[in-house]
Amino acid sequence: ILSEPLTYEPIPPEIVGRTRRLAAGKHAGSRGIKAVLEEMGLHPTEDQLKEIFLRVKAIGDKGKRVTDADLLAIAESVMGLPKFRAIKLEELTVVTGDHVTPTASVRLNMNGRVLTEAATGVGPVDAAINAVRKAVSAVEPIRLEEYHVNAVTGGTDAMVEVTVRLRKGDRVATAMGVHEDIVMASVEAMLSGMNVLVMNHEKNSGEH
Repeated sequence: ILSEPLTYEPIPPEIVGRTRRLAAGKHAGSRGIKAVLEEMGLHPTEDQLKEIFLRVKAIGDKGKRVTDADLLAIAESVMGLPKFRAIKLEELTVVTGDHVTPTASVRLNMNGRVLTEAATGVGPVDAAINAVRKAVSAVEPIRLEEYHVNAVTGGTDAMVEVTVRLRKGDRVATAMGVHEDIVMASVEAMLSGMNVLVMNHEKNSGEH
């Protein structure tokens, strides 16, 4: 049985950005999802958890990966929670070209506080990500661990899918951004992941 994880894991943990862990019981998949949600400060009822599980499984059955940001959105929908996002993009400017150092400036709104920052990079994507990281790191120590990009459609106007893995202390969050502009897809992914980590922090702070 142990050689075939699907016999005891209804949903492979990698689908929701987690490493494989053996948990006893036929509801190991739902328990894993519950653990991730509790890390975010969310405590669904058993009925809500079942519905969240079914929605995650439906997406996974289509061969798609459910990121932490996706799971958060699903849980909010099922639990009827407002989709509060602490960090919002207000403005992004990127300058690049031949014989020009790629530079990006960003203005974010974090819980009503305006954060502005500029940064350079080896390309426009790197510059934009660096600007976002610098702006948020002034408040939250979040770092980028992994960055992956895929073209969802073909052509010069192809939709681009960017997946990131972020870390804040011992907490990890995965998120995805999809846009025809790779810079915007990257920034969307970064902010989605950061909001998962920050939301967890905000909820925990509010409980004390």
